[in-house]
Amino acid sequence: MQIELIETFLDLCETRSFNKTAERLSVTQSTVSGRIKALEAIIGRALFQRSRAGTALTTEGLRFEPHARSLRHNWVTALNATRDGGMTGVTMRIGLQHDLVSFEISRLIGAFRDTLPDTVFLFEADYSTQMCADLIAGMQDIAVLYSPQTHPDLHFEGLGEVSYVMISTQPETLQEMSRDRYILANYSPAFAHAHAALLPDLAQVSLSIGQNAAMVDLLTSLSGAGYVLRHSANALIAAGTCHPVANAPVITQSVFAGINARNRHRSVYRRMLRILMEHYAHDRRQVTGTP
Repeated sequence: MQIELIETFLDLCETRSFNKTAERLSVTQSTVSGRIKALEAIIGRALFQRSRAGTALTTEGLRFEPHARSLRHNWVTALNATRDGGMTGVTMRIGLQHDLVSFEISRLIGAFRDTLPDTVFLFEADYSTQMCADLIAGMQDIAVLYSPQTHPDLHFEGLGEVSYVMISTQPETLQEMSRDRYILANYSPAFAHAHAALLPDLAQVSLSIGQNAAMVDLLTSLSGAGYVLRHSANALIAAGTCHPVANAPVITQSVFAGINARNRHRSVYRRMLRILMEHYAHDRRQVTGTP
């Protein structure tokens, strides 16, 4: 069975539209229709009902969907195994939210290596939406992210929180803050909602950025004020580059670990999740001073 048939079927399960699936897969509508007909011929059952109201899964289609997701995941896993040429042991692909790459990454890597010495680790920085898609497709094994997405193939566990604090290149209080000097952070939907609720007067400004490293660079090169991760703020304050903004609220961001639901009970993934939980618990203790 061609994997394109499975990919097309699963995409159509989401869009319920031959036109939308054709656009998303960059093929013609007739190609989508041909692939579905070919898959139905192989299975010997109709998978979709087509009507003026739209496209809906048949009972057989509903039953086939979870197996199709499993087939896609196993296919990508098999491809990854064949592409790890020259590497010894098992390869684990780990996605990290961009802002979390600087969170003592060497300590995290050391903990993984100590616990799983025969494993090859491939790390990649990305955003939550793409990491969730990669987990579903089997392109990543585990992801540390800000914004989990509900999907039957995904399982998430909370790891803790990280803190963002407001700093400025000039000593000032929140009451003295002007919008023309303020750089709006947009690190995640949860962060944006919290910021809008806490600081509505600073929600509409002329410059916004969505990555902690870029915010640090803007603050040091252009000057101004904005939210950065606490450890970045501490470094800039210690260097005399920035000052804490008095009375500005701290905004916390929840951190999650995501894996494919098929792997949630496998021992190697449970061990990796425990390492991640301890890693972010350590960072939380560093911030709060708890033992």
